[in-house]
Amino acid sequence: MAMRPLVVLALAVALAGVALGEGAGECGRSSPDRMALRMAPCISAADEPDSAPSSSCCSAVHTIGKSPSCLCAVMLSGTAKMAGIKPEVAITIPKRCNMADRPVGYKCGDYTLP
Repeated sequence: MAMRPLVVLALAVALAGVALGEGAGECGRSSPDRMALRMAPCISAADEPDSAPSSSCCSAVHTIGKSPSCLCAVMLSGTAKMAGIKPEVAITIPKRCNMADRPVGYKCGDYTLP
């Protein structure tokens, strides 16, 4: 799989960022890059808009999505970018997970949660 080396690289970059204490704020005491590691089960769902997210992906999205600003920061994080995540696709995962309490209409950078 071509994505595997990118994910490993992204994890290494994220861990380096955590070690340096970068990016804390939107996700409480954890940086968005560190929280992005919890979204690893969502890699294929974030790449393919028609793929069904796994239950572990939806569980992570539901947990992180309790804070819309954290969810947004995670989707736009350096880790997500390094892993090749497409924000325009990732932003649709809460809806594809049938997350009833998702923040519909929440502005996330150039994107809006459907």
